Amino acid sequence: MGENEASLPNTSLQGKKMAYQKVHADQRAPGHSQYLDNDDLQATALDLEWDMEKELEESGFDQFQLDSAENQNLGHSETVDLNLDSIQPATSPKGRFQRLQEESDYITHYTRSAPKSNRCNFCHLLKILCTATILFIFGILIGYYVHTNCPSDAPSSGTVDPQLYQEILKTIQAEDIKKSFRNLVQLYKNEDDTEISKKIKTQWTSLGLEDVQFVNYSVLLNLPGPSPSTVTLSSSGQCFHPNGQPCSEEARKDSNQDLLYSYAAYSAKGTLKAEVIDVSYGMADDLKRIRKIKNVTNQIALLKLGKLPLLYKLSSLEKAGFGGVLLYIDPCDLPKTVNPSHDTFMVSLNPGGDPSTPGYPSVDGSFRQSRSNLTSLLVQPISASLVAKLISSPKARTKNDACSPLELPNNEVRVISMQVQTVTKLKTVTNVVGYVMGLTSPDRYIIVGSHHHTAHSYNGQEWASSTAIITAFIRALMSKVKRGWRPDRTIVFCSWGGTAFGNIGSYEWGEDFKKVLQKNVVAYISLHSPIRGNSSLYPVASPSLQQLVVEKNNFNCTRRAQCPETNISSIQIQGDADYFINHLGVPIVQFAYEDIKTLEGPSFLSEALFSTRATKIEEMDPSFNLHETITKLSGEVILQIANEPVLPFNALDIALEVQNNLKGDQPNIHQLLAMASRLRESAELFQSDEMRPANDPKERAPIRIRMLNDILQDMEKSFLVKQVPPGFYRNILYHLDEKTSRFSILIEAWEHCKPLASNETLQEAVSEVLNSINSAQVYFKAGLDVFKSVLDGKN
Repeated sequence: MGENEASLPNTSLQGKKMAYQKVHADQRAPGHSQYLDNDDLQATALDLEWDMEKELEESGFDQFQLDSAENQNLGHSETVDLNLDSIQPATSPKGRFQRLQEESDYITHYTRSAPKSNRCNFCHLLKILCTATILFIFGILIGYYVHTNCPSDAPSSGTVDPQLYQEILKTIQAEDIKKSFRNLVQLYKNEDDTEISKKIKTQWTSLGLEDVQFVNYSVLLNLPGPSPSTVTLSSSGQCFHPNGQPCSEEARKDSNQDLLYSYAAYSAKGTLKAEVIDVSYGMADDLKRIRKIKNVTNQIALLKLGKLPLLYKLSSLEKAGFGGVLLYIDPCDLPKTVNPSHDTFMVSLNPGGDPSTPGYPSVDGSFRQSRSNLTSLLVQPISASLVAKLISSPKARTKNDACSPLELPNNEVRVISMQVQTVTKLKTVTNVVGYVMGLTSPDRYIIVGSHHHTAHSYNGQEWASSTAIITAFIRALMSKVKRGWRPDRTIVFCSWGGTAFGNIGSYEWGEDFKKVLQKNVVAYISLHSPIRGNSSLYPVASPSLQQLVVEKNNFNCTRRAQCPETNISSIQIQGDADYFINHLGVPIVQFAYEDIKTLEGPSFLSEALFSTRATKIEEMDPSFNLHETITKLSGEVILQIANEPVLPFNALDIALEVQNNLKGDQPNIHQLLAMASRLRESAELFQSDEMRPANDPKERAPIRIRMLNDILQDMEKSFLVKQVPPGFYRNILYHLDEKTSRFSILIEAWEHCKPLASNETLQEAVSEVLNSINSAQVYFKAGLDVFKSVLDGKN
């Protein structure tokens, strides 16, 4: 793979200068100087203290007690007796993670029994004072020597300054993001994406990011053919391009990229002549109704995008026997201000990664499977105007502006011939990866992901917003790093390639470094398509991070005139966070602006990739203030996760989310409810018994914090299931959309078993959920047991 070897900081995989070393300094007891490790110095100090104790025994001071804070023997923290009284967990409906206040009953007392005698002697007292004076002078000399000859490293952020984040983020300016955006847009006109990757690498390096590298993978891409696909009406012989324009030589010669790239990547190719059958959204009820009245074998389905994942609907159509699919977006599903009648779009049928190396990375020597198409269906996206011509419907909206959904009359027959042309080629996809090394926990990564334009893909401009935002944050961060500060944990910045074809760059990188990432990744911050509208901030976060997002958003709102209530949910999203959610079980956060009308419409419309022009993005955010807000919100979350001694994750919120997913009238959930109750009990104990003491600075022992953080970062891994329907998330904590609040695999299984006498599918889904909840409950309980055994070992 060559260039890929240095794409992760300090992992043994690379064998380069980035190899990590274990950091043991944070495991020393509080007060232990790293410069007093010399055996002779420590032995001398201990001998002097022992002589002093012998003098005390001889002099016989009654009830003499060494002060725990000042005279505790260095290196003897194992004698500490931790008083860990349990507390009640947070009682907010969301299980709010709070920084707990110090309380008197949580103060740890470092005490030692005092030597006793019958009476004191003035001479002995004088000797004691002399000895103490000598020790005091000796300590001053050591401190002076250490300070003079051993300058300390850059200051750690273990004690977090509340103003630190704002000091970094205040340098982010909308005008700088706007300039960066415009510069990037000028580069995309080059068909080859090499120039864009080089520009990003050069800019990140100039800002001071460490070891910025290209990580290249040779992957199988499904590209459009030499000419646009066509749809021909058999009754009239009229031929149309996907945008509804008539076929002609002039159109073929002058066909722009928008027309050429209106296709479904990894569709089957060829020609099919058959009857068009309107299946609406392709829901289970739609297919059940149609199959009762028509033979659908080798027919062409007229399918609306939305409501369910496209891959799931295509799988259902393929099982039903259809031969082809005409895919479109109904104008009634979009805001009135949007007129998509002649707009064409691209979709990818790739669930993720290089199709020729499923489940393993595309490195040199890997076996490549022959998979030019990922479905037997001929799939062609078409515009709403072409659908109107097929069904002979002139307008979608009536005189009173009420929208009339497009649909083919049941009593009419339409026979068409569809031709799909695609070409499959091996191409290079490039990721750009750089990092800022953490100071105290360099082997823990916060990954920040954007994406850049990939050659041979649709020329949308949201990638320029994504890249401009990540670059703006890097600039602000590195200005602070250059002055000597570093985050506690490593921050890895990634600009992914091949996103439009199925998140190929991120999947291949994830598969390439899977073993390292499974152990070390703490969180993923997504900057995918941040500006999709301008009316509503739309954050998505894992259950364990929702409270952090609420706090950051509320703080940001106090600085703005308008502060609408923000709805934060854990739902399926588009973009490169997919691999980290579904294969690594990593908590994620994504901020984006949307049109509120779009949010009210069907879900999964964002699976369509339109040619969003740069002028459109500047129309939505002319001042680039929305870009600035996304940068600062994302940046503050990144900094807090990278810098807080205790990860700001909420264990109890996961348990509450599980219980909420089981509300309502659902079949076969009695066992699930009982298991969810046990999970909540364990999460409450974990949050009260372990997270509260860890937030008390007096009990923040490094080994305890490390153990706690290891548990927190792996909480969601228990909810990864092996088998899910196509297009559904393997991480079952995520819903299909914000309108549903139940486990998606249970909803699908219930719908699937309705027309069947057997409910085996439902039983399998219930078993998957039950095992996940049980695994999480055991995980929290095991964490409690580990802490208890460690503490018992110290007592």
